[in-house]
Amino acid sequence: MAQIRKMECQVVIESPVDKFYDAFRTKARWIPKMSDGLMTDGKLVQGDWNSVGAIRLWSYVSRGKTEIVKELYESVDDKNKKMVFKMVEGEVLKYYKSWRTVFNITPMGEGSLVKWIMEFEKQNDDIPDPVEYADFLVTLAKNIDAYLLNV
Repeated sequence: MAQIRKMECQVVIESPVDKFYDAFRTKARWIPKMSDGLMTDGKLVQGDWNSVGAIRLWSYVSRGKTEIVKELYESVDDKNKKMVFKMVEGEVLKYYKSWRTVFNITPMGEGSLVKWIMEFEKQNDDIPDPVEYADFLVTLAKNIDAYLLNV
């Protein structure tokens, strides 16, 4: 029987909540520029960049090689600064039958707490937990934070 597992990672950043959330909410097409080389390209496949239902194709660097992922922008909750993305194609689905990422940002001191929750189903029990993807998301948040602090 399929078992959906969850793994969480989080990082404290210096950027204010609204500024960091806005980078993902309304400026997603610029994430490759803000990511300092982690995300190498982003293309809109269907819909509009900022709307639920949009499908976006991302190229990113993981484990020293370029990979791709096609994501469905599944839901958004602007009041609670939360977005959900479902992976529909890409390397990650070679290892996981399903993958959903929940992004949430909340105030913390003068900065913010960025939380990513990965919900996934492994292709088989030999597949490790997605620690490298958690590390990627933490580094992505740090890189975008550094970019936002300098613009």
